[in-house]
Amino acid sequence: MEIDKNGFYGDFGGAFIPEMLYHNVNELKENYLQIIESTDFQEEFKDLLKEYVGRPTPLYFAKRLSKKYNTNIFLKREDLNHTGAHKINNTIGQILLAKRMNKKRIIAETGAGQHGVATATVCALMGLDCIVYMGEIDIKRQAPNVARMKMLGAEVRPATSGSKTLKDATNEAIRDWIANPVDTYYLIGSVVGPHPYPDMVARFQSIISEEMKSQLQEKTGRNYPDKIIACVGGGSNAAGAFFHYLDNENVELIAVEADGLGVETGKTAATTQIGTEGIIHGSKTLLMQNSEGQITEPYSISAGLDYPGVGPLHAHLFKSGRGTFLGATDKEALAAAYQLTKLEGIIPALESAHALAALNKIDFKPNENVVVNLSGRGDKDMETYIREMENRD
Repeated sequence: MEIDKNGFYGDFGGAFIPEMLYHNVNELKENYLQIIESTDFQEEFKDLLKEYVGRPTPLYFAKRLSKKYNTNIFLKREDLNHTGAHKINNTIGQILLAKRMNKKRIIAETGAGQHGVATATVCALMGLDCIVYMGEIDIKRQAPNVARMKMLGAEVRPATSGSKTLKDATNEAIRDWIANPVDTYYLIGSVVGPHPYPDMVARFQSIISEEMKSQLQEKTGRNYPDKIIACVGGGSNAAGAFFHYLDNENVELIAVEADGLGVETGKTAATTQIGTEGIIHGSKTLLMQNSEGQITEPYSISAGLDYPGVGPLHAHLFKSGRGTFLGATDKEALAAAYQLTKLEGIIPALESAHALAALNKIDFKPNENVVVNLSGRGDKDMETYIREMENRD
């Protein structure tokens, strides 16, 4: 499944940008493949993934979880990466690209804070200035990650417009990039935005499925699973988990969105269920919008899934039928998080808990091999988990 020269996956993608952004985006488009496919880049990238990030991450056979669902469930442990999530794979790649393009000032957007932490981490590693835009609401509900970013030397700027969440943080970052085109690099955190970002981020995250192939071969005698399950907001962890299996029809690709309080309530972030085709942040994709084309506010208990669109790759997977798209409510995600914790001693991020919630929605065969991409750990969500436990009591 290739992206075309104009950055489209089927009907979705492209670069729908204002004239003031053309230079920035075109400079990146003209340079990214030549740089990231070079031998010296790949050597430095893979060395940092190994020695700094701690890859490869384990493909863990979850015995008690497998017994409960009467199938073979493996967890791809992205939660064990340095900084606690898959986000670091992408920020390592993009910071090396930024340095080779002689950019000295790095800006980023973040929702759950994991991309912000990962960006602040690589900026500290490389000695570059870092500004992270984050919705005012997300700053409050992800306080531990805000503290980590500041400790790492980043400036965290609140987005106070709109829903004060990820969409609005992205808007602020784009405005900054327009105002500072020469020395600034915009380090996008997901497979969203104008081409070449969706393709570039997917390539950096593809290390996930690259490792899965050899790990599955060793554990099962076959380098592909029957099913891969991953949560989708913008969708970078899912893109990485699916990447090397996009053209393998033997593998069912299952994406899980945030239903929030329920699709029927309007308090949701389930883009494929209620969204329509449109343009957001420079890309044609599926997004939540009203009849006049105005973006509607998403909702999820998970800050990382609280986005009113999906990346163009996922829009294409949905429309073409190559991907199966499910939803999980806040309540279902919380229940799945507690279940994994009690059965396997692993506290997942709320984003990952949505993927785990899909286990209750699928009919498995006893001999199937199922991989759930555990995109991050739950440290950042402990306040939410504690509040939920207190409410239960």
